[in-house]
Amino acid sequence: MKFSRPQWSRWERSRWSRQLRVAGCVALIGWSSCTTTNMPPDLGGLYDELAQGSDLHRNPVIVIPGVLGSTLTQTGSGRSVWGAFTGDYANPQTDEGVRLISLPMAMGTPLFELVDDVYASGALDRLQLSFFGLPVGVAAYVNLLLALGAGGYRDETLAYSGAVDYGSDHFTCFQFAYDWRRDLSENAERLHAFVIEKKAFVEEQYRERFGLENPDVRFDIVAHSMGGLLGRYFLRYGGARLPEDGSAPELDWSGAELVEKLIVVAPPNSGSADALLNMLYGMDLGFFLPRYEAAVLGTMPGIYQLLPRPELGAVVSGDDFSRAELRALDSDYWIEKGWGLANPEQDDVLKRLMPGVVDPAERRRLALDHLDKCLARARQFFAAMDRPAQTPDGVEIILAAGDAQETPAVLAVDERGSDVWTVESGPGDGTVTRVSALGDRRSLVASEEDRKRLDSFVDWHRVMFFFEGHLELTRDPAFIDNLLFILLEEPRD
Repeated sequence: MKFSRPQWSRWERSRWSRQLRVAGCVALIGWSSCTTTNMPPDLGGLYDELAQGSDLHRNPVIVIPGVLGSTLTQTGSGRSVWGAFTGDYANPQTDEGVRLISLPMAMGTPLFELVDDVYASGALDRLQLSFFGLPVGVAAYVNLLLALGAGGYRDETLAYSGAVDYGSDHFTCFQFAYDWRRDLSENAERLHAFVIEKKAFVEEQYRERFGLENPDVRFDIVAHSMGGLLGRYFLRYGGARLPEDGSAPELDWSGAELVEKLIVVAPPNSGSADALLNMLYGMDLGFFLPRYEAAVLGTMPGIYQLLPRPELGAVVSGDDFSRAELRALDSDYWIEKGWGLANPEQDDVLKRLMPGVVDPAERRRLALDHLDKCLARARQFFAAMDRPAQTPDGVEIILAAGDAQETPAVLAVDERGSDVWTVESGPGDGTVTRVSALGDRRSLVASEEDRKRLDSFVDWHRVMFFFEGHLELTRDPAFIDNLLFILLEEPRD
């Protein structure tokens, strides 16, 4: 995507300065001390014995993938809507395909009632696509699942699919697939039912295998990206959906009763600039993958819940980069700017989405109504998630994030037009900044002294930083080493 008015950010200038200083140090110290190759740890040697130990010494694990990380399938036909780009998949460049991947729109109908015949059919361990007619598999979360397998976690989904023969020993790891298009509080409701179901299953396994009656089963959750937001919402509110009156749900920590450790990997706790850019300009996933237009993404409430927070300075005026554009989450502002579903140039897409609506004015009215509902839901979600609160005793929230790659951090909006461009970058994983992953709100603090220490709306038990990209974090040996230590070896209360 092409952005106008590129310029050096403060972080870029400081990074260049640091690189020059590092280069000078290298010249002084000598090359010999800088050429040592760090070998990855022998994870098998470190954890084999623990992995083969009794399942009673570890909590079962639930893996929650990120946005785009669950396969979507059409009920009945079994047709791939997302996750496999071969054969008769839902190609968004066709009329039928674009309607399958998009969520329905209807005037005045609550978002939770706007359902289709598509369901989340599994976690996306591998992305299937076609290259000149030949099927190609691209690793997605398979490395994370293999790492958990090396730690002795026997995944139910892999066992039932026949990918791994665990015999009957597949009660310690579960993948939670969810429809990432939908409101995350709806998915929390489904996650709550999923956890209750798996809890009963694990308790029955403990009774049969170990003779334990009334075992106290709790879970550890490993959640990536959007999955981290879902996991945090679940801890706070359990399966309670956001109220339809726009108010905040009661923060009762009901989900925390079922969880001991929540390990969130690269979570966009304060949103991602990429989400807004994709909502405005569409999404190109790669050379061999189809393009998803802005109006298609605009039908999905879950994508709005990844938007960056204007009040934290993530969206600013293009005329005055120091002034936050606080209206950037209001539907009137989107209409004024012609963004997303409000872009008149997206009417060709709307025509394909709503073939029964022949009047362009009526199509636009339906689209703007949907836009208003999605943005209102996003603001409600942010208010529920950004309330500072201390985690209950016995529950830990652990962060694994990247902070070594230049990542879009601040977007500027053209005051006289609709253009949006990156005006400042910061350390992150290429998709989520360090500031967003931390839920860092120091930009709201007036005192310079108070800004020296982290001030987050998340009560972190521990924070770990790695030097990998957004998805690459899940297969980084250093991350896997730390993850297995936390799950298998770290002392527990």
